[in-house]
Amino acid sequence: MTAVAENTAHDTSKVPAPEGSVTITMKILRFNPELDSEPHWESYDVPALPTDRVLNVLMSIKNYVDGTLSFRRSCAHGICGSDAMQINGINRLACKVLVKDLLAKEGKQTVVTVAPIKGLPTMKDLYVDMEPFFEAYRSVKPYLIAYGNEPTRERIQSQADRERFDDTTKCILCACCTSSCPVYWNDGSYFGPAAIVNAHRFIFDSRDEGAEERLDILNDSEGVWRCRTTFNCTDACPRGIQVTKAIQEVKRALLFKRV
Repeated sequence: MTAVAENTAHDTSKVPAPEGSVTITMKILRFNPELDSEPHWESYDVPALPTDRVLNVLMSIKNYVDGTLSFRRSCAHGICGSDAMQINGINRLACKVLVKDLLAKEGKQTVVTVAPIKGLPTMKDLYVDMEPFFEAYRSVKPYLIAYGNEPTRERIQSQADRERFDDTTKCILCACCTSSCPVYWNDGSYFGPAAIVNAHRFIFDSRDEGAEERLDILNDSEGVWRCRTTFNCTDACPRGIQVTKAIQEVKRALLFKRV
């Protein structure tokens, strides 16, 4: 769907304006499937402290201006990954982006655009249907696979073996990487970076015995070979995971049959 022109301004006089706050314009892409045929932009001029996070500003709008505004959020500390959205055109977690980092220079009016992440169906306003994303995640068997009898003690692993996949354990399934991928935008059947990252986490785990199964899955036409190495995924990851590097390591494991 293509967004139509901005058509609404809102009365934001009831939003509390604490000392030290500045007025910013939040330009939000709104869509209610029960009322709208296309998404449209709506603007909110609201006070915000430089130390506020974008999530705080969205909550102020929802609490004091328009209770119909819809978005996901949970922990508000960059761990749950619920509040992934496009902020000024970049995939980010709203709870990690500070207003002070978005302020316009030289006293100009600050305009912050907020839209849902791409590549997944928009259900309402800023939240999308995550089921295609999680379907791809589940398909790579993101859990420990071990055959034979259960051990009578914990599975021992060296520090070096643990470090081999440490980076990809940081994934919080926010979908920032997958929904920043141009291949995924054009073809939703591609597994996407997040699924490959979570496969990597177990493929290179010395305690796991399911690497060959996962590599066979990712060797599919919609698997790792669809990656075009644009680094969008790495740039978008709020946890700093080297996503493109992980995908390349999976490719090498397929090419050389070695993990």
